[in-house]
Amino acid sequence: MRKFNGDFMSAMEIKRIDPQGRIVIPRSWREKWGNEVIIVELEDRLEILPKKKPNLSKFFDILELEVKSEDLEKELLEGI
Repeated sequence: MRKFNGDFMSAMEIKRIDPQGRIVIPRSWREKWGNEVIIVELEDRLEILPKKKPNLSKFFDILELEVKSEDLEKELLEGI
């Protein structure tokens, strides 16, 4: 495994952008990460990130919240 811009890299491919502005993401990557991505423009590069629901539980031990709504499930699902 090699380091690239401070991050460990397990795979890399060089792709051409077609005249319609598209790139082909390898099938094995799509199967692993899903079919939706987020493309982020940074000062010196573009990053392609998988669009997945984040697992916020790894950032918190406990979560406290105050809910004023009668229909908690509906309100929580609207934000997804």
